[in-house]
Amino acid sequence: MDNMCEYCAYFVYDEDYEEYVCDAILDEDEYYRLLTGESKQCPYFRDGDEYKTVRKQN
Repeated sequence: MDNMCEYCAYFVYDEDYEEYVCDAILDEDEYYRLLTGESKQCPYFRDGDEYKTVRKQN
């Protein structure tokens, strides 16, 4: 899952913490499931490839 985070649109640099963090908006239950690793893939992953839509149009 860590490798996927680098490509996720929710993975942003937080200047206060001076590190990258997941910026997905989660409720308490979702956050718990994410931290405990109940799923093998991150269910909140969103591809950060901004050119993906453009390539599909061609």
